[in-house]
Amino acid sequence: MHDSVWWLQVLLPVVILVGGFTFVSVIGWARERRKEREAFYRSEVLKKIAESPENSAQRVLEMLRQEDQNRQNRIREGLKLAGLVNVAVGAGLAVLLSVLFRQEHGAWLLGLIPMGVGAVIFVYVYFLAPRTS
Repeated sequence: MHDSVWWLQVLLPVVILVGGFTFVSVIGWARERRKEREAFYRSEVLKKIAESPENSAQRVLEMLRQEDQNRQNRIREGLKLAGLVNVAVGAGLAVLLSVLFRQEHGAWLLGLIPMGVGAVIFVYVYFLAPRTS
């Protein structure tokens, strides 16, 4: 190593690793803090609903049902997006392989693998997944 750049070759990877791990740990801490805050607010709202005199149990159950339905809808929408991304990646891969390997017949067929995964996700979401009311 040249004397003027040895510190750069040693120090740069160390700084990148320390910065990366710090960033990941701060994100994890912030996510857990948000979950704790949401759980606290949720419990406070449920407590206030339960303390109200009229139909408190029914209102609490309705709120819990609505939260569960919202969670299931978010999962379904995420699966729809995952299926769409897989189909798009498969189509792009098929086009790329057909352009790169014109002599190889059938190289584009490798793009059908992620397209098939995306199609299976779509079939599950639209036909097999449990419906929410």
